[in-house]
Amino acid sequence: MRRTSRNFRIRGAAGRHGPALPSRRAVRAAAALAAGVLAVSLTACGGDDDGGDGGGDDKGKATGDTGTTLTLPKLDGQTLEVAAVWTGAEQKNFKQVLAEFEKRTGAKVTFVPAQDPIINFLGSKIAGGAPPDVAMLPQPGAIKQAVEKNWAKPLGPEATKELAKNYSQGWQDIGKVDGKQYGVYYKAANKSLIWYNAQVFENAGASEPKTWDELLNTAQMVYDSGVTPFSVGGADGWTLTDWFENIYLSQAGPEKYDQLAKHEIKWTDPSVKEALTTLAEVWGKKDYLAGGPDGALQTEFPASVTQTFTGGDQPKAGMVYEGDFVQVNIGETKAKVGTDAKVFPFPSVGDTPPVVSGGDAAVILEDSEAAQALVTFLASPDAAGIQAKLGGYLSPNKNVPESAYPNEVQQKMAKALIDAGDDFRFDMSDQAPQAFGGTPGKGEWKALQDFLKNPSDVAGTQAKLEADAAAAYGN
Repeated sequence: MRRTSRNFRIRGAAGRHGPALPSRRAVRAAAALAAGVLAVSLTACGGDDDGGDGGGDDKGKATGDTGTTLTLPKLDGQTLEVAAVWTGAEQKNFKQVLAEFEKRTGAKVTFVPAQDPIINFLGSKIAGGAPPDVAMLPQPGAIKQAVEKNWAKPLGPEATKELAKNYSQGWQDIGKVDGKQYGVYYKAANKSLIWYNAQVFENAGASEPKTWDELLNTAQMVYDSGVTPFSVGGADGWTLTDWFENIYLSQAGPEKYDQLAKHEIKWTDPSVKEALTTLAEVWGKKDYLAGGPDGALQTEFPASVTQTFTGGDQPKAGMVYEGDFVQVNIGETKAKVGTDAKVFPFPSVGDTPPVVSGGDAAVILEDSEAAQALVTFLASPDAAGIQAKLGGYLSPNKNVPESAYPNEVQQKMAKALIDAGDDFRFDMSDQAPQAFGGTPGKGEWKALQDFLKNPSDVAGTQAKLEADAAAAYGN
């Protein structure tokens, strides 16, 4: 799964970059709330597997957990394809949502597995005359690109109405291009979390750190106990951009963050040097990374999680950084969230802890009554409520009840996301043109993979990042 989360971040200006900057006070409030989320005692993930939501048997009309009734058209005999890069449990759970749509409307929906970068995948499908009807796009930059290529179709009045009813203005705005609504952010993520093996911490005498210096001290304690501190999924470049973005947001602040996201300041800026230098305090210690830099670069994201929670108190690593969606991967091990696997907010590097958000938006490529109905459904609390109870998922839909989530930690995370309103920051690499921020082997992904291999080359990494950014942004 991708970025899909990490101040929750959204863009800084109306239009392409969303609502205006939140105040530092608002950012601190959101960060404090997010921190409070993780102070609770976690319980094991779970949930009903039947995918139902109390919808009843009548096609077209059903009552969701909110007590409201969403009416959908009868679409017997119509077919739809939905493309997404989701795999494993995430794909399986989303298919339960699609099954409910089929039950209510009579339409037949096929899930099409896509590859990153999804824009390239969609381009090949469109060139072959077989585009999916709806695509789940993990980057606002990808939505903009799909509009510029005349692939994306605007949302109709029913979908727009459902979106406006259930989403804050900020989450609506990041699905817009030139003021027109194209995307429904069905899925959100808090990408400012570090998960840890509780037995490893207990053996090391370590506690949950709140600052970057405390994190380094904790890592040393874990190392001294005989366990490698960090697991890093460096084979997937997006995990590395998330590391950088959390450090940069906390250290440089939200204003600089927005400027760098829009390439209004260069990657050769001193603030980038400071963030990379800080990041090298972890990446530059080979013994702190499971398998060393070479091993990390061969480790894909799912394995980076599972190897942290297998092997009892002698796993390959004691900690792994990534978002709330890590729970899905932990569920594939014998570890239980809340007892074996615990979590703390990404520590503050500067004045406040970072809280960065990501997400996946439903975008229509083949306009039809069925496609519009599906996106309308995905904008409803009925659809989000189904996947919420299955775990490993957060919705920016403010009308999904907290009780829909399967455990206390996810309920608190969901509350933090909704209470933050428009005071968040969206994943920086996801805001960038895909050539820079979202393509394997290129741009930011490749530059940070090279930096993981050689963390002493701060200046060279900055120069490469700037050259690639300038080419991608056209400035």
